Amino acid sequence: MASMLSQREQGEVDWANETGRKPVVFVHGLWLLPASWNRWRGIFEENGYTTLAPDWPDNLDTVGEPHKHLEVFAHKGVQKIHDHCADVIRLLKTAPSIIGHSFGGLIAQQLAGDGLASVSVAIDAAPFRGVPPLPFSPLKTAFSVVENPDNGQLSVGLSFEQFRFAFANAVGESEAEALYQAFSVPGVCRPLFQAATTNIDPWTEARVDSMTPKRGPLLIISGERDNTVPSAISNAAYKLQKRNVAITEIREIPNRGHSLTIDSGWREVAEIALAFVKRHDLATM
Repeated sequence: MASMLSQREQGEVDWANETGRKPVVFVHGLWLLPASWNRWRGIFEENGYTTLAPDWPDNLDTVGEPHKHLEVFAHKGVQKIHDHCADVIRLLKTAPSIIGHSFGGLIAQQLAGDGLASVSVAIDAAPFRGVPPLPFSPLKTAFSVVENPDNGQLSVGLSFEQFRFAFANAVGESEAEALYQAFSVPGVCRPLFQAATTNIDPWTEARVDSMTPKRGPLLIISGERDNTVPSAISNAAYKLQKRNVAITEIREIPNRGHSLTIDSGWREVAEIALAFVKRHDLATM
């Protein structure tokens, strides 16, 4: 059954179809909201694209609201988030480019594997089945959540110290505090359990069809200093994805952490993604 779109999402779909411009869909990750892509959307729209940023199901719009309504983020796993994004994309008249960060990067690869993307970019993407077990740093990031199995159906926010380690380890203290106040929201816990057990759970929802010829060109971007999704995870995903007949590239950004899409260096990463999308959009149009 198709999921319900918010008024904002439906408006973005309608506008994308009305403009006739090539759409770009941005999928956010855990502990963030769609508004975390606003500056990226501006750059892409300046370059002739129309952009959409789907919610995770039942998202609230502003950073303050989720802290008051933790229940809204609970009970959502990878499949439900994927399905909602797929429902949005299937309403578009033109296959979009899809760009995702963190768990959004995993979802972007799943959607590309479904044949829903013309081009895709996965930034510091959460692991999928077949990627080797997580090293210590992402387990430390998730430990406050996964140490308690009862958290699997709950939503939990990060303390500033946890956010500093997980997202903002590669920026200064004052910038880290500003990012925490501007962007950090509670995150649904279930995807963390799913990522941590993806290679031992035979029914895992964290699967990607990396071999389908429908996938299209894919760029994997990795932050060199990312504690949440270290380069080892991105490189392992690349080794699986590069077996695809479509173009697969990887780019490591020096001295950048998991906040690379929202911190003061966001434009560098956005321009790398934009260049890849523009280059391969021309080839697929």
